[in-house]
Amino acid sequence: MSTYRDFTHRGSARATVLRTVGTRERRSHLTAPRVPTVGIDIGGTKVMAGVVDADGNILETLRTETPDKSKSPKVVEDTIVELVLDLSDRHDVHAVGIGAAGWVDADRSKVLFAPHLAWRDEPLRDAIASRLVVPVMVDNDANTAAWAEWRFGAGRGEDHLVMITLGTGIGGAILEDGHVKRGKYGVAGEFGHMQVVPGGHRCPCGNRGCWEQYSSGNALVREARELAAADSPVAHFLLDRVKGNIADISGPLITELAREGDAMCVELLQDIGQWLGVGIANLAAALDPSCFVIGGVSAADDLLIGPARDAFKRHLTGRGYRPEARIAKAQLGPEAGMVGAADLARLVARRFRRTNRRRVERYERYAQFYDQATSTIRNTRGTRATD
Repeated sequence: MSTYRDFTHRGSARATVLRTVGTRERRSHLTAPRVPTVGIDIGGTKVMAGVVDADGNILETLRTETPDKSKSPKVVEDTIVELVLDLSDRHDVHAVGIGAAGWVDADRSKVLFAPHLAWRDEPLRDAIASRLVVPVMVDNDANTAAWAEWRFGAGRGEDHLVMITLGTGIGGAILEDGHVKRGKYGVAGEFGHMQVVPGGHRCPCGNRGCWEQYSSGNALVREARELAAADSPVAHFLLDRVKGNIADISGPLITELAREGDAMCVELLQDIGQWLGVGIANLAAALDPSCFVIGGVSAADDLLIGPARDAFKRHLTGRGYRPEARIAKAQLGPEAGMVGAADLARLVARRFRRTNRRRVERYERYAQFYDQATSTIRNTRGTRATD
């Protein structure tokens, strides 16, 4: 990929024509060009960039810390551009896809709100496209992860898929017949803020009793710290591991102790898994998918998935008289968002290539007409001069 570091105005002019992206994929990945693209996954703590081929294989990955959220949005944009330019030095990249942890508008051009970054109604796509000479696609990171799992992972072959992403909170995405369902305003899939306990725990979103307050990394840590602060006998082993410093209790540590057999940590993960199953049963009643793919649980594995399946079966509406959706663990791990962003960007690359091919064809027709006209004029002048 030519980056034209010293001629960014050329990239801006070229990218302006290419900013319109179709609102539906229409299974167009089947005819997308088999060219390498860059996927960017932006989270609260890291920015991961990678070159991905048409089969979902990662050719190279770069990681860096996410700039502090108190800094201007341009600082994060600078980080993205530098990663893309670095990768483009070694790869022929045709498009860039960005999966952002936040609400992205229906046109996939603006980040309406990002909880971990200083993005509020930020025109991210145009800001990045104006500095690169390839088309840019922006989407929610859960949408890009779901697309990757549908194309290359646990959701292959499914026509109706729901992805649940567990982290500090809960995100999600819906795919139906090869289309990412983004909703009228682009913010579908915020499953973590379904109210499951009226008047329950306060959520940072401002409401009480949201699902992610009972089934997420934050919920797991909160429950463990409350037991430790109460000096519960069941928390003594956990307190020993953190030398009495309750603030050092983390999700990965709880998971590690659970895998070592600590009874309290196992029970905490089971509780989180049961709440996960309750939420999935609610989503099955509303959406009736054939498959739920659960991401972000690679370390916890069946400590979460097993209780979730059990709770799902107990709480499913019409249980015993309807088909049950499959619940599968995501296969692509933390790279799913990056791979999906790159693959969705390949659809934009196809539009880019078609636009430029039409330009070339028009130019060639004009050049042929111009040559014929010039030749006719010359012949006419030559005939007059002979006469």
